[in-house]
Amino acid sequence: MRVSRQQAEENRQTVIDVASRLFREHGFDGIGLKDLMAGAGLTQGAFYKQFESKDDLAAQASRRALESASGRWSAAAKTNPQNPLSAVIDFYLSMGHCAEKTDGCPVVALGSDAARQGPDVKASFEAGIKEYLEMMGSWVGKAEGEEPNGKAMAKLSTMVGAVLLARAVNDRQMSKRFLQAAAESVLSQSPAGDTQPGRRQ
Repeated sequence: MRVSRQQAEENRQTVIDVASRLFREHGFDGIGLKDLMAGAGLTQGAFYKQFESKDDLAAQASRRALESASGRWSAAAKTNPQNPLSAVIDFYLSMGHCAEKTDGCPVVALGSDAARQGPDVKASFEAGIKEYLEMMGSWVGKAEGEEPNGKAMAKLSTMVGAVLLARAVNDRQMSKRFLQAAAESVLSQSPAGDTQPGRRQ
């Protein structure tokens, strides 16, 4: 049966959504096209009607994953307009987020993979990271004489690194300590540095 143009576009968007989650779980090279398409309820034969290559899908899936992640930051920030950074830290540096392999931060899940990908995937990550930095920068400002985004870059690096390390160990208490130490470090030098992060589960 011939698929309508609308249905074809819906299928394409479904593949991008599914790939954005499966790549975070398995890595770009950890899952093949057959399993990606099966996850979207489609056959492998439909892939090349929708995408130029797996690299093309990886770039689009990365963009989708980072847009979703930025949306989660914005949603968290809105829960505490007086201290949005603390609200984002409560979400991002939590054991719950640490356990989210398919829906968690794509920079943590795929950052090292992205470094080995082509320019299109890197461009998707760059755009998403800039979005993170723009939000972070609006909350933390900058120190006198510091480059724009300098403080935001340092704090984002701490947060991403903490989640990566927390995921890398078996010891649950060590995971919690990584997240707590990062939260304290990020908040200690922020305008609301005397505000303690909430209880992370």
